[in-house]
Amino acid sequence: MRLSHRPPSPETETRDRILKSALRLFAKLGYDGTTTRDLAESSGVAEGTLFRHFPNKKAILIEVATQGWVEILTDLLTELSEMGSYKAVAQVMRRRMLNLHKNADMLKVCFMEAQFHPELRDRIQIEVINKMTDVAEVFFQSAMDQGIYRRMNPKIVARVFLGMFAVAGFSQDTIMGESSSPAEMQEMAEGLADIFLNGVLVKDEG
Repeated sequence: MRLSHRPPSPETETRDRILKSALRLFAKLGYDGTTTRDLAESSGVAEGTLFRHFPNKKAILIEVATQGWVEILTDLLTELSEMGSYKAVAQVMRRRMLNLHKNADMLKVCFMEAQFHPELRDRIQIEVINKMTDVAEVFFQSAMDQGIYRRMNPKIVARVFLGMFAVAGFSQDTIMGESSSPAEMQEMAEGLADIFLNGVLVKDEG
């Protein structure tokens, strides 16, 4: 039985607004450069309201990062589960890579702040990376069992796939430059998908 869709409560909307403001400010000013007053003013709430939703600023940072990654993971796993053919993994990679740059703020916050905040790094590892790797490993193991991919350690394949997937999220800013066109982004994504699926060595025809 399908439940009727209910609009989010005012408390939920306030919480989401705080997280969106925090993401924008953390990406622009850094965690240490952002004060709780900045967060409150940007969110349009009193400082006391921040602490009604989150125990401290560190909790906001952790929630911003893990929530963003969970959304990305959910999108990725949905596409993997709905593929009609395992060979369509190239299309999945292209779409995900081209969309990841839209999450540039979240990725910037994660990669910059995780090195300074062990709590953030541990939460991302436990709640996101481990789960993402486990599901991708099962996916590639199934593909190997069906003869689509050659036999290898599926965990290693999963980690390589997810590593390329994550790095591509920074491609617009770090690999290709801010002025890259959509066509250049598409070419980069297709190139990475091709390297992942086919490698870089010339196949021996003999």
